[in-house]
Amino acid sequence: MTGFGRGSAATDAWLATVEISSVNRKQAELVIQVPRELNELEARIRNAVLAVVSRGRIQVSIKLERAQGTTADFKINPALALAFSAALAELGATIGQPILPTAADFLRQPGIIDIGTSEIDADTAWLAIAPALTSALMQLAAMRESEGSHLKTDFFARLETLASLTRTIASGASDRPARQRELLLKRLSDAGLDLDPTEERVAKEIALFADRCDISEELTRLDSHFAKFHEYLDANEPPGRALDFLCQELFREFNTIGSKANDANIAQAIVVAKTELEKIREQVQNIE
Repeated sequence: MTGFGRGSAATDAWLATVEISSVNRKQAELVIQVPRELNELEARIRNAVLAVVSRGRIQVSIKLERAQGTTADFKINPALALAFSAALAELGATIGQPILPTAADFLRQPGIIDIGTSEIDADTAWLAIAPALTSALMQLAAMRESEGSHLKTDFFARLETLASLTRTIASGASDRPARQRELLLKRLSDAGLDLDPTEERVAKEIALFADRCDISEELTRLDSHFAKFHEYLDANEPPGRALDFLCQELFREFNTIGSKANDANIAQAIVVAKTELEKIREQVQNIE
């Protein structure tokens, strides 16, 4: 499911801004972007996010700034500065003319002057990051919940369509043995075999057909799956994986009915039902 959240919090030392976005993904995939000095906090961030989100590709971006009124520490690496100066002097001696470095030359060399990056204490920074992360997660969850509410309404409507199609299939299935008996007798008559309708062989053939095309068990399981689907949608726990499993079982039952029924009208209803079910399954892949 998609969503976005942004939170900010400050302490006397740090101002933290956290942005979280999520897009559809069948499994949970978490990408965390934090300053290098805060890598040790990734486990805490991951646990906090996964406690709220169990599916989707979630990207967490954390920006940390010094609080207003504090100053950054400048750290100088004397050994690196002297080595750089000596290297330029050696280069000048090699080419036969002096090379005099400017202040800009020293500033451009990484590591000679660091601006406070080594002074970030992870535990101190976490005091600002934690409430910002909580606020961002609350906004993310609210947006995803709103999307889920719309999907729930859509699921209920499509389930009602499936239930209606199932009732149509059930009503047509009850007449199949009688229609098969009429069809069998007509074929025998057309072939010049004028058998008594009460002939044992005819009755046995009709009984075998009725047994083969009996879909009462499948219809019962469909009703059970529909009820369970509604139960999961109304539950407080994330239903995504359970609904995914139910979609597979519903497909299985409709396929079985289609192979058993041997009837054009029922086959047409099965095609419509499977189309609706595929639309449900695509959305189920994305919800919690």
